[in-house]
Amino acid sequence: MSVMSYEDREDAGWRLAERLKSLPLKDPLVLAIPRGGIEVGLPIARALGAELDVVLSRKLRAPRQPELALGAVSETGEVYLNRHAEGMTEAGDGVVERECREQMAEIARRGTMFRAVRPRAAVEGRSVIVTDDGIATGSTMIAALRTVRGQRPHELIVAVPVAPEDRLAEVRALCDRLVCPCVPETFWAVGQFYREFGEVSDERVVEVLREHHRHRSAGMKRGGRGISGAG
Repeated sequence: MSVMSYEDREDAGWRLAERLKSLPLKDPLVLAIPRGGIEVGLPIARALGAELDVVLSRKLRAPRQPELALGAVSETGEVYLNRHAEGMTEAGDGVVERECREQMAEIARRGTMFRAVRPRAAVEGRSVIVTDDGIATGSTMIAALRTVRGQRPHELIVAVPVAPEDRLAEVRALCDRLVCPCVPETFWAVGQFYREFGEVSDERVVEVLREHHRHRSAGMKRGGRGISGAG
């Protein structure tokens, strides 16, 4: 198993891009899970001359243990529950239902903000790369993949900088290709594999979507494939 560290999310994105550039992609689309995933997705989209958008997926938090994921819910209402949720769902106390409602409200808030910048990208028939700054439980990625798969992409690729091996099996089953350069034997949190791992704001997501969409559209009007490189 390989172990590495990244300077920041941008560095991680460029390293992933190097592994993706040789693939025969069909009209590639990069879908980032915000907020941290947008900083990883931008270098990938630039390197591939690809369209960049977001796929909204939110962790379902355990009561009194917000860092513990019961699962996740996507923007279409697709719910994924992991083993941590078993006792709570069986108890019938409405814990998961209440958390789903809260997270769907947050997804709606973000969706309104992000879709004001650019409309939702078409997925059907395209090579779709779903990315985030890493996988911990895998819940948000799994919920996102189930949603994207339902939109009939040509192929579904997961590209993440780091993930523990025990969470990758379920992710692999939901995609056609998995790119993950760092698969450590010891894993506590995604942030331990970055030298700089600051919070990413909603405003930053909006900025990235707006600027990438604008520059790519301008490039296509000039007859190019869009922006590429580190500019």
